[in-house]
Amino acid sequence: MWANESVFYQIYPLGFCGAPFENDGVCEHRIRKISDWIPHIKKLGANAIYFSPVFESDTHGYNTRDYKKIDVRLGENEDFRDLCQELHNNHIKVVIDGVFNHVGRGFGPFIDVCKNRQNSRYLNWFHIDLNGNSNYNDGLWYEGWEGNYDLVKLNLQNNEVVEYLLEAVSFWIHEFDIDGIRLDVAYCLEYDFLKRLRSHVDSLKEDFFLVGEMLHGDYNQRMNDGMLHSATNYECYKGLYSSFNSMNMFEINHSLLRQFGPEQWTLYKGKHLLSFVDNHDVTRIASILSNPNHLPLIYALLFGMPGIPCVYYGSEWGEKAEKSQGDPALRPCFDKPIYNELSAYISKLSEIKKNTLPLNYGDFSSVVLTNKQCIFKRSYENTDVYVAINADENNFCCNFHCNTDIVTDLITGEEFQMNREFEMKGYRAYILK
Repeated sequence: MWANESVFYQIYPLGFCGAPFENDGVCEHRIRKISDWIPHIKKLGANAIYFSPVFESDTHGYNTRDYKKIDVRLGENEDFRDLCQELHNNHIKVVIDGVFNHVGRGFGPFIDVCKNRQNSRYLNWFHIDLNGNSNYNDGLWYEGWEGNYDLVKLNLQNNEVVEYLLEAVSFWIHEFDIDGIRLDVAYCLEYDFLKRLRSHVDSLKEDFFLVGEMLHGDYNQRMNDGMLHSATNYECYKGLYSSFNSMNMFEINHSLLRQFGPEQWTLYKGKHLLSFVDNHDVTRIASILSNPNHLPLIYALLFGMPGIPCVYYGSEWGEKAEKSQGDPALRPCFDKPIYNELSAYISKLSEIKKNTLPLNYGDFSSVVLTNKQCIFKRSYENTDVYVAINADENNFCCNFHCNTDIVTDLITGEEFQMNREFEMKGYRAYILK
């Protein structure tokens, strides 16, 4: 699977392109702006893009109105088709958000239900009680996603609904030639629906990638040979920043051992979770870390641990934003990309990740672990790579067994003799091979 050797770049198009929050119905070809960023994305080393919602919606994209029409605030289908082609010409894969659990109040079949009630042919597309009432005073009650009534929950046990969604997916593949789907709130989706979706996309395009938004629980319930290929690694997302802020590298190390460690019982051995330090739903990492010296280190850890790293637009140069400021603050419009010292560091990590098989497929084992330092080993086909992090300002010396006398730090090119004490500089990360 191509995704296993990829570095993802996430863009939230409505925010990125400066679209108004409310759908004003005015067609503006804003999505063309992304073409101007392709050189930056390539320079960063990303070879796959994950687009948050692009289809016609009421406001933020996750309240879909039309599954076959690019949001008018972003342009027309032709604009997105051309963009996908341009990305493919630059050897960049395209993954888009699939919002299948719910729709917006502006979704045609739901409007029909509100108008025609029991006479609507779409009545059973949703979870409707005609004897109740909604927060919008519709004269009927419906189930919203987690109590959000701008998000009307679909009835995925209705075969007509499932067929409708699968036909939309067929359209996306044929019209835009997308390479994968990120499934919004995958933890809410019916098992049978996921099985049908997997079978459907497998029949349409080879190596089509399905990754689900999973927040908690056992990802294997929906990530397996018959459903999703991957899931968002929220467990390690929390462990990554918390380990640095509390100066407790045991936290992230133990999460990784639980997920990928050498014991047979570990949860996700051989699987490739989508890993991240921030995204469109959470506070940016530069605003979370209490020590700015840890910012490059957390990316080194992200790229060195098992998984598929994903970088959120703007965070590669250290942009700040807090969840408490509201979602729009997390999804801004930038006039142009910034390429600074952090961006260059991530570019280096990207190239190392894509070209180092142990980082893509290797086993995981802990080698050295203290509160402020960790060294772990990634092994694949008789090749070992060591990822070493020193979160302390002071140098740290240690000894650990290595199968070779000399290793090279893939980040700097510096060589180290391993028959003596290994000295880690303060606030420094190493990827040793």
